[in-house]
Amino acid sequence: MSTTPTPPQDFERSLDELEALVQKLEAGDLSLEESLGAYERGVALYRQCQSALEQAELRIKLLVDPADPGSAREFRPDGE
Repeated sequence: MSTTPTPPQDFERSLDELEALVQKLEAGDLSLEESLGAYERGVALYRQCQSALEQAELRIKLLVDPADPGSAREFRPDGE
């Protein structure tokens, strides 16, 4: 897995491509081989997006308290 941060535009591009693949798979118009290829690509895109989100979460935790990133709490809007 890459340790370099994923630029936001790459994350957005990956997410858009993943959404398009899901729509194609849900439509059911692909052959078995095309479906398998789309699924494999989707898994790779999902992993890229998940990694980017984890990196963003870590960056936020470090910004909140660089000395103790584990002290960051989940954001809960008022009323929840």
